[in-house]
Amino acid sequence: MTTPLHQPQGRAATLDTLLDGMQDGRWQASQLLDACLENSDARDAPQAQIYTRRFERSARAEAAAADRLRADAVPTGLLAGLPIALKALFDVAGEVTHAGSQGWQAAAERDAVIVARLRREGAVLTGHTNMTEFAYSGLGVNPHYGTPDNPLAPGRIPGGSSSGAAVAVAQGMAAAAIGTDTGGSVRIPAAFCGLVGFKPSQRRIPRQGTFPLSDSLDSIGPIARSVACCARLDAVLAGQPWQPLSALPLKGRRFVVPGDYMLDGMQPAVEAAFTHSLALLRDAGATIIEAPAPILAGLPELMEGGGFTAAESYHLHRQWLSEHGERYDPRVRSRIEKGAAMSAADYLELLQRRRDRQRQADAWLADFDGLLAPTVPVAPPRHEEVASEEDYARLNLLVLRNPTVANLLDLCAITLPNHAPGELPSGLMLIGRNGADATLLRQALAIEAAIQPRC
Repeated sequence: MTTPLHQPQGRAATLDTLLDGMQDGRWQASQLLDACLENSDARDAPQAQIYTRRFERSARAEAAAADRLRADAVPTGLLAGLPIALKALFDVAGEVTHAGSQGWQAAAERDAVIVARLRREGAVLTGHTNMTEFAYSGLGVNPHYGTPDNPLAPGRIPGGSSSGAAVAVAQGMAAAAIGTDTGGSVRIPAAFCGLVGFKPSQRRIPRQGTFPLSDSLDSIGPIARSVACCARLDAVLAGQPWQPLSALPLKGRRFVVPGDYMLDGMQPAVEAAFTHSLALLRDAGATIIEAPAPILAGLPELMEGGGFTAAESYHLHRQWLSEHGERYDPRVRSRIEKGAAMSAADYLELLQRRRDRQRQADAWLADFDGLLAPTVPVAPPRHEEVASEEDYARLNLLVLRNPTVANLLDLCAITLPNHAPGELPSGLMLIGRNGADATLLRQALAIEAAIQPRC
């Protein structure tokens, strides 16, 4: 029996569609899993892994259990029977959490909090997906497990650090995936792979059992095919009751577009997609205000010397680096080692500066319903364009620049695909105030409907 997951880029394969199909008997959870496994067999490759570990045995048991419960009319969870992939830094009991590394191999004794919550709601956990080593890059390159190819733009990178998570969803190897976002690591690969990616306010999702990069900046969020998919997954991850969200009308909404910083260096195709998206939103009644964003001008100082990611990752890795430094991706190692130069006084000053910037940003955003910007100012680079250290460093900073705004200021943010058919993938990013996650998702539903004809 054919299921929507046989369509690697089909809009039909939303979580609601899949759940409805199981509920009315058009397909079973076991058939959805079979479709994922078939797609994995056909499209995964040892030299460029999408899954670094498939949980096939346990996933089959979880799918069979979901089918039995439905057959007996037993109430099931919000995700019952849905195949969900996990970035390889979430602990799964009995599995190795390698975080994209071959030097760090830790067998998990218990599930991460978010994994336990997914299980409670009946998710079928398909496996661990590839990622940038220790999540330290926005490009998705990994020399240990290979770099997955971009499913929408062959020959180009998938974005990172949640590279395999996004590719698995785009290639029909999972209905959705869970990643982490420290500077855009959910939103960048989602944008590059034509998907929706949501970064919540940091405190919303507990991180116990998740391998950290930066305790100050790490967030956990979903990658899926629609805003509604991400909202359902977010409710599960946050441990909150689920109520379907209604879209907030765009008429009368005021969105700001920064006239500098986030628009610098846009490639023509990205600029065209962004400009067209703004026109569609204006047609739907939204007010788009292009204005200077003085709050953004001070953000680079929070990243000097590697900022929080270098300081906090070095604190975690310093002993392993001294013992097993040769096992690290050299590009990741060099970035972690920048943290050695940061003093305690420097770090405390960084914390204070961030608090000041967060207060300023909250006051500035209070005048608007949200901020709109290209998720990434460039299309996915070709693999060879990130081969040299110089090009890797330059493009990594450029790809991370826009999404990092939400992490540094601890705001919620979402990316929506906004490219036209046949064009290179790009994303439209909406950023909202800290704690305004539900409002942002309701606005994103309306924006998705307004720009969907474009995609």
